Amino acid sequence: MIDKLEYLIALARERHFGRAGEACGVTQPTLSAGIKQLEDTLGVLLVQRGSRFMGFTPEGERTLEWARRIVADSRAMRQDIDALKRGLSGPLRIAAIPTALPMVAALTTPFRARHPDVRFTVISSTSIEILNHLENLEIDAGLTYLDNEPLGRVNTVPLYRERYRLVTAPSAKYGDRDKVTWAEIAELPLCLLTPDMQNRRIVDGLLARSGAAQKPTLESNSMIVLFTHVRTGQWSSVMPAMLADSLGLTSQLRSIPIVEPEITHSIGLVVPHREPTTPLTAALVAEARRIAPRLDQDLGAGRDPALATLQP
Repeated sequence: MIDKLEYLIALARERHFGRAGEACGVTQPTLSAGIKQLEDTLGVLLVQRGSRFMGFTPEGERTLEWARRIVADSRAMRQDIDALKRGLSGPLRIAAIPTALPMVAALTTPFRARHPDVRFTVISSTSIEILNHLENLEIDAGLTYLDNEPLGRVNTVPLYRERYRLVTAPSAKYGDRDKVTWAEIAELPLCLLTPDMQNRRIVDGLLARSGAAQKPTLESNSMIVLFTHVRTGQWSSVMPAMLADSLGLTSQLRSIPIVEPEITHSIGLVVPHREPTTPLTAALVAEARRIAPRLDQDLGAGRDPALATLQP
């Protein structure tokens, strides 16, 4: 039964029978037969079939909700029993929004110091993708915005406040300022994240509130791409202060506070709202709560939070 429920979850994630089979390590006929057996057991049609996957029936959607809960509990049970025998070990999967990626080490480094047998996988995802990954059991936790868009049924641990900076060349317009306004930023040739990123939606909203609509001259889903373009001196960008510092400011670049208004947004850990939770997830939440009080202070003082959180 657990295997068949795994098939259903994979199908919901991939929206394609063949790719779902590959994700589960079985052939497409095996996956289709497993879902058909699940339908026979429950006595209802779960999947709308055609020449391709067409979606779930209402009964299928309800079954999918139960499948996620049952499979998650099954994994948690196995991990809990294994932890009793060996201590905390195994894989821990984390997805983070691009602007929070430099902060991940502040969480994983002290966690690994306490639990050296844990292995990490860290991926970059949009805030919407993180919630989908959690729902489909593809990750154990995420780092994302907590106070800007709806999160759904997750547990959260606030970690730090994201503050915004204009990153530009000293010779560029406003490059010699100690602070700039959002209205002034709209006058610059900007490179920004793509609109599917929540950071971009935040920046667009702040620019709109200033009365100065702006269309960037370059968009990318990679902060590295944005940073390399800013480094040419021909572009400017809006970045979180922590990210700008982590990418390495030089004499050719400045990070200037943005005011009027001076806005911050909360970044934190999100994990599934589920009890009992897995031992690894519970330990990660405990670590996040331990380091949270120091993160804002370390970031504000220009200290590397990954190193600071290792201190007792």
